[in-house]
Amino acid sequence: MYKNTIIRFLICTFLGIVIAIGINEFSFIFLKSETARGPKLIEITIPLGTAQKINTGEKIDQIPASMIFISGDTLKITNNDTVDHRLGPMYIPSGSSASLLLGTANNFIYQCSFQNSQQFGLDVQEGVTSFTRIYGILIAGLPLGIMLGIYSIVIWPISKSRQAGNNVQ
Repeated sequence: MYKNTIIRFLICTFLGIVIAIGINEFSFIFLKSETARGPKLIEITIPLGTAQKINTGEKIDQIPASMIFISGDTLKITNNDTVDHRLGPMYIPSGSSASLLLGTANNFIYQCSFQNSQQFGLDVQEGVTSFTRIYGILIAGLPLGIMLGIYSIVIWPISKSRQAGNNVQ
């Protein structure tokens, strides 16, 4: 008796997932998220004369004020300046480098001696993986499919004569 209803819901759920795949993958391809990559080493070099420029109020263009990372990235800072510098927990003596593993997704604002603002923002995000893409498809597709199934029953009800006819065969 409920065979037609179950088949209709399965077809609508399948359609919902297909629609979600289209929307999700279209968005993924055209938005080209920075987080759709594996962890990597990101290097920043503090140029010679940075401390002097900061003291005189000159703008430092070579170093961004904030950056986006994904979990697992390593930030390596090389200090080519004649003055020791600091970024949050990292102390970077002149002529050396220091690294920071960014393991946790979060927004950080560190005190920074090589920025005019004396702050450096680190936006650490979770990377987009196959699992997160499939999860996005299912989280959108299943409810959409269920709603399509409910709407299809409201708009085109399955008549009892059709159900009875199918049971006779």
